[in-house]
Amino acid sequence: MKEIKKIRRNLEFFMVCLVLSGLTALPIESELYWIVNHDDVFPVILQNWFSEIYLAIKHYNLHNPQLAYGTDWLAFAHIVIAVVFIGPWKNPIKNSWVIQFGLIACAMIIPFALITGYIREIPWYWRLIDCAFGIVGAIPMWNCYSLIKKIENN
Repeated sequence: MKEIKKIRRNLEFFMVCLVLSGLTALPIESELYWIVNHDDVFPVILQNWFSEIYLAIKHYNLHNPQLAYGTDWLAFAHIVIAVVFIGPWKNPIKNSWVIQFGLIACAMIIPFALITGYIREIPWYWRLIDCAFGIVGAIPMWNCYSLIKKIENN
C-alpha cells in the first residue's frame, strides 16, 4: 500500500532526527569547542553566546562533571522516544495514538521553549530555533496522521 510506505518514510525521518538530536546532547563541550573555534560563520551575537555557553560548560565539566549526567539522560530519552515510533512503523492504524502523541509533543515544544527559555535567560532567537524543532517535527507527524485518516476512510 502506497500510503503505508509514505508513513514509514516519514516515521523513519522523524526517528532518525530524534536519535541524532539526542546523541548531540552527549558531546556538548566538544561540539561547543568546535563551534567556538569556527565561529566566523555565525553572526557576532551568536559567537558571543556560544563562547559564553562553552566557557560555562567547560567550567561545570571541570568542577562538577556529574551535572552532565542530565544531558546523558536527555540523549537517552530521545532514543527511547524514537523507539516508541517503531509501533506505528509496524502498524500505523493500530498505533495511530503514537502519532497523536508525537503531534502533541511537537506542539508542546513551543510554549515550553518560550517559557523555560525566558526563565533561563536564553536569547530570543535561540528560543525560536528551539520552537522550530516542534514545527519541523510536526510536519512528518501530520503527514502520517493525514495518511492514516485516509486509509481509515477507505
